[in-house]
Amino acid sequence: MKVDLKDITFLILVRLDSVQRLENTLTVTEALLKYFDTNVTVVEASGYNNQVLKRLLNRKINYLFKEDKDPVLYKTRRFNAMTPNVATPYIAIWDTDVVVDKKAVLEAVTMLRNQTADVAWPYNGTCYNTSEILRTLFMKRKDIRVLYRHMDKMELLHHRSLVGGAVLVNREKYIYAGMENEKHYGWGDDDFDRCYRFERLGFKTHWVDTCLFHLSHPRAMNSSFASSAQKRISSYERFKTESSSKQEIQIKFLSSRS
Repeated sequence: MKVDLKDITFLILVRLDSVQRLENTLTVTEALLKYFDTNVTVVEASGYNNQVLKRLLNRKINYLFKEDKDPVLYKTRRFNAMTPNVATPYIAIWDTDVVVDKKAVLEAVTMLRNQTADVAWPYNGTCYNTSEILRTLFMKRKDIRVLYRHMDKMELLHHRSLVGGAVLVNREKYIYAGMENEKHYGWGDDDFDRCYRFERLGFKTHWVDTCLFHLSHPRAMNSSFASSAQKRISSYERFKTESSSKQEIQIKFLSSRS
């Protein structure tokens, strides 16, 4: 029996730059709908709509196509455009390539519902990259226990603790915090920027003591900094947020919404 998560909307942004990315998107969304009675919105941003993803996605998913000629996927702007259309009290900012234990999602949701947390991560900051071989095995079995059994064969996606990929947050709090910082253009430090703002604003946080799995895929230009200039700007913006006080963040983001 599916668990009732109708008070949450999972927001997924995707650009299909490989067959693996398409397969990952289908696998991740199928898993969400297998275990949860919930809302899933998938926004595909690309130069043209080949209809492939739309035809393959579960019909219960709210699929939207946005024409985007920019070779750089402007993540922060896209998520900010998605948020005003969300009617549920909670939002899940979800990566199209991540898999996590359903029990971890339920723990995070419970903390939000009980108002014990304003934002909750269904993992502890540790994310393992599956490798292509283990990804293929998981695709065949569709059982996360396969990934747990082979954790010793995986490498960390990053050696620092991560704060993105799977984030559940109170919608009103998220909007109050400024949503996504659009100074981060393309792949970058936007997840850290968001987390620092949550912390500076005194949000109650919760981390579930388990790991996140990243389904491997070819790393195209939207899986790394597009340029050295982009890296400098994103790093500087993250540093500014990390160094800001609560009052400075409030002034910056409240003024940007007025």
